[in-house]
Amino acid sequence: MPIRFMQRAKRTDRAAAVAPIANQSVANLVDQNQPCPKTPLRLLSFNIQVGIKTNAYRQYFTKGWKHVLPHESRGRNLSRIADVVSDYDVVGLQEVDGGSIRSGFVNQVEFLSHAAGFPYWYAQTNRDLGPLAQHGNGLLSRIEPKQLEDHKLPGVIPGRGAVFMRLPYAGTEVMVVMLHLSLGRQSQQRQLAYIAEKVRRESHVIIMGDMNTHMRHLLEDSPLKHLGLQPAEQLAPTYPAWQPSLALDHVLVSTNLEIKNYQVLDCRVSDHLPIAVEVAAKTPSTVDRRAA
Repeated sequence: MPIRFMQRAKRTDRAAAVAPIANQSVANLVDQNQPCPKTPLRLLSFNIQVGIKTNAYRQYFTKGWKHVLPHESRGRNLSRIADVVSDYDVVGLQEVDGGSIRSGFVNQVEFLSHAAGFPYWYAQTNRDLGPLAQHGNGLLSRIEPKQLEDHKLPGVIPGRGAVFMRLPYAGTEVMVVMLHLSLGRQSQQRQLAYIAEKVRRESHVIIMGDMNTHMRHLLEDSPLKHLGLQPAEQLAPTYPAWQPSLALDHVLVSTNLEIKNYQVLDCRVSDHLPIAVEVAAKTPSTVDRRAA
């Protein structure tokens, strides 16, 4: 069915809509951007801290006003972020502003979609503070989604969400889940249980985002441990961007997929570093051999 353009996410658990940039042909976009079955999907996950660059812990205090008020440097930094994300098929963004005073009433997801040439975008609002802040997540895609769902995640403090996007790939469909988890362990467990229940029947799953926890917890001590998800073979720290010491941003894939390439980009335009991965479908013989 045709997919319509959404200016801002509506908080529901139903299928929501995204659409191509105006004045472009959907058919042409699909022909140009659909990856062939043997081409890996190029994905990027990036917490952009509403377009604020941070170089030291003290700047959370000295530049904290930028989380409330606009500043011309934010626009320049968003342009740098657009350059970073432009090389990928699917980009998951955390800590975006959907258009408020602090962003100069610019929907940052929409801005990046135009600046980086993405035909499809979706902005999810998790904390709607009216003109003061429109805090949320965002998705950019060069592939026409077959379905997109906006979900509110449970938690002790409300305001976290996940976006589920179903994409055609390699003769099947891949469910991409982009999220930003809470800081507290109790809320994280509830949120991961919610995600696990939603994807447990999916054969091809990619879960990515700022998870605010370590990979060991996700694989060994969370509701995701029963899904058989696989991480990259090597992980690198993503936070803080100026002196990375914690791996808090992750990508996990189901057993029918594999991570062909993984890289933490040395890109200091936020307080997190972005993670880039290439994900490919396993051939049936590869899956059978590894399962034996």
